[in-house]
Amino acid sequence: MHGFKSPSTNPELTARIRTFRDQFERVVSNVGRVILGKDEIIRKVVIAMTARGHVLLLDVPGTGKTMLARALSASIDCDFNRIQFTPDLLPMDITGSNVFNLRTKTFEFQKGPIFTNILLADELNRATPKTQSALLEVMAEGQCTVEGTTHVLPPPFQVIATMNPLDHDGTYALPAAQLDRFTMRLSMGFPPADAELMMLDVHLGVRSPVEDLESVIDHATFVSWQHTVPLVHASDAAKRYVVDLVNAIRADSRALSPPSPRATLMLVRTAQAHALSHGNDYLSPSDVQAVAADVLAHRMIISGDESGRSFVQEHLDRVPVVDG
Repeated sequence: MHGFKSPSTNPELTARIRTFRDQFERVVSNVGRVILGKDEIIRKVVIAMTARGHVLLLDVPGTGKTMLARALSASIDCDFNRIQFTPDLLPMDITGSNVFNLRTKTFEFQKGPIFTNILLADELNRATPKTQSALLEVMAEGQCTVEGTTHVLPPPFQVIATMNPLDHDGTYALPAAQLDRFTMRLSMGFPPADAELMMLDVHLGVRSPVEDLESVIDHATFVSWQHTVPLVHASDAAKRYVVDLVNAIRADSRALSPPSPRATLMLVRTAQAHALSHGNDYLSPSDVQAVAADVLAHRMIISGDESGRSFVQEHLDRVPVVDG
């Protein structure tokens, strides 16, 4: 098979992708009723979640990160929990712990807030590295181990974490292992003036608009989205393009901490989800290019003053696309 397109047309898959795209646009539009002027960010977050990924939002407080997570949870009818990370938070406050029951004279496991579908880890980098590490296993494997017993979380399980800028007081740097588990790092930024004006009209009412937000799909449908992603055809040419891109970055001496094989896998999955969102059943270079900076930049340490995003873009411009 030469090129990037699927070798054959599957009517069932075509119908499934058409349904997905309609539902995807309804979710984005529904969240956009609360998060105004940020449709592109909303689309990227939903794409990452469709690829079974977790999202890290880096921004100053008050830009709508928490509202975004709540609106997404409401739109796809998922259970939602929020953890406010603080320096005194302990790992057991996240995973849960065994508590002695005086009546039965036995220890019983009390589930922590990670036992949910969408977890908002608010201000993740205000907690100590020991507490941050409580999320490592569950983010990678969808399970947590407490005192030797492994507890599996039912799908979907997604983490949307917020992170304060590192120059703010009381913050800890996230270790590489933690950053590598986030599929994307995004920034909300400030809304355009017109959107901020509309925001005042929407949010100055008696009730928060997110409380009246109705779901547009159920969480079983969302899980079926995630099962559709692997059906997007990734040709040998498409996979070679991704590997060539990652290896070009690794070969650059300025990349002091190059992307891992996990990053390569996440890049392909996210690009497949991006293709789905545009109604395509095959992975193209444009899908990879659309998400590469969001997926790769936060995993790398670049020497000099160049940002990770511009560094990735530089290599996107350099690595040739070979069709076939």
